[in-house]
Amino acid sequence: MLSDGYYYRSLVACVWPCPSTPILCRLTLRSIAFRIKRTILMSRIPARSRSQYSVLILFAILIFECASASFVLAQNAPPATLTQISADPFTVGPGQHATEVEPHVLANGNTLVAAFQTGRIAPGGATAIGWATSTDGGSTWTHGFLPGLTTGNGGGPYDAASDPAVAYDAKHGVWMIATLPISNTQLTPAVVVNRSTDGGFTWDNPVSVGPIVDSSDKNWIVCDSNSTSPFYGNCYVEWDNPNNGDEVFMNTSSDGGLTWSAAASTANHADGIGGQPLVQPNGTVVVPMETAGISAFTSTNGGASWSAPVTVSNIQAHLDAGGIRSGPLPSAAQDGAGNIYVVWEDCRFRAKCATNDLVFSTSADGVHWSSVARIPIDATTSTVDHFIPGIGIDPATSGVTAHLAVHYYYYSQSNCATSTCKLYVGYVSSHNGGSTWNAAVPLAGPMHLKWLPNSQNGLMVGDYIATAFNNGVPHGVFAVAAAKSGTTYNEAMFTAQGLTVPDAGPQLSSAGDKPLHNLSDAIEKERPEKGVAPPSKRAKRSK
Repeated sequence: MLSDGYYYRSLVACVWPCPSTPILCRLTLRSIAFRIKRTILMSRIPARSRSQYSVLILFAILIFECASASFVLAQNAPPATLTQISADPFTVGPGQHATEVEPHVLANGNTLVAAFQTGRIAPGGATAIGWATSTDGGSTWTHGFLPGLTTGNGGGPYDAASDPAVAYDAKHGVWMIATLPISNTQLTPAVVVNRSTDGGFTWDNPVSVGPIVDSSDKNWIVCDSNSTSPFYGNCYVEWDNPNNGDEVFMNTSSDGGLTWSAAASTANHADGIGGQPLVQPNGTVVVPMETAGISAFTSTNGGASWSAPVTVSNIQAHLDAGGIRSGPLPSAAQDGAGNIYVVWEDCRFRAKCATNDLVFSTSADGVHWSSVARIPIDATTSTVDHFIPGIGIDPATSGVTAHLAVHYYYYSQSNCATSTCKLYVGYVSSHNGGSTWNAAVPLAGPMHLKWLPNSQNGLMVGDYIATAFNNGVPHGVFAVAAAKSGTTYNEAMFTAQGLTVPDAGPQLSSAGDKPLHNLSDAIEKERPEKGVAPPSKRAKRSK
């Protein structure tokens, strides 16, 4: 008589017929094995033929189960429709018309405000910074372009602007969009901030943040809108100086963004890039960023001083194919209790670092971080490559019931070239703080890379995208490209309607996944949006 162990090992070895839903298949392995054993024993097949016969039944049942699982996943996938929220009207050079890239979005109450680059300029920055505002949960949008900023939009002193990020100051009732100003002829402030006091529909001319510098990069902005915080109403801007080895600086405002403190560095003058500050309910500011790994530093005194960074994780990244602009920059968000989640692209769970998963780590205090976990969008044996994540968390949820949502880009086949790569936008969610995940939902694509504008760091959709929750509903904003019309691009900003965070149905888990190696492709040295590329302090890693 064949043992249960025989049947189970056979099923594990033959799980390949169901690559799209491997975890669901594994959940049914024992029940399938029992059914095969019972079928054989109740038949009159000779004992010596039973093992061969079991294989035939094995495949029939397994394929049926996997097909059923795939059908269930499709049935439970939320319907989603794309809504365009802006387009590039500028034809003035040197912007690449018509392109929009690199969005951020934030929600407060019924209002959503997004910001993005419009008319991408290949060497750095964009013709203008676009904004789009919705007050009905993302159904309809009003859009325009920030005033007093760029010459391309008229009335501004700067040749270009880049890296838009959105914040809301509840104490002062002010929306803010922080950007990098770029000039070919003069030094500029490190960062500037445009303010809106009417709900994100009209915007003041920009306010300078930080010193006058010849180079700055990867700014971000956040405000303390927790009314019980001792630093309620403080806003914080993060940026780095590429000409000083990517040293990270923070500026603080306590008057709704009208004036800003002098730039402050961390306790050890740390270098890094892509910091995304978050303010916990107790007023502690946590700033995850990319260094030689993923790190985070904090302030517990309203920005008066900043700690040295602690390590969240090392970085193990696959170089995304086709010349697309991407990398392991972190995306960060917090739940309603202040638990911090950081997501980035990483290859540690993939054989030979052949492709990237999205992975995450969590912390309650910004100092102590969980082990890295994989978001199980696909099986670890798949060829799908995932990158440029944007995480959002429903602020009305927390802990083991936190609702997480991630928008991201992906290739269906990681081993591709500029002429063959197919680019998609995807969405994945968890209703239990990342313990398990719902099936991923494709939102847009396939896109050909030749449809994307050039940048100093590759073909571009953005260094980041974002997700925000409005009354429990996740909203992402992302660039979608279509075929060019002659030499004119066709890349604009979109959002998806109808997304949810299902709390029922099949769940995917990566609880049993373990890192396979310490391999990584070399992390590319990024050229900053303005100024010259500095000698990189970030370690080069190779396979």
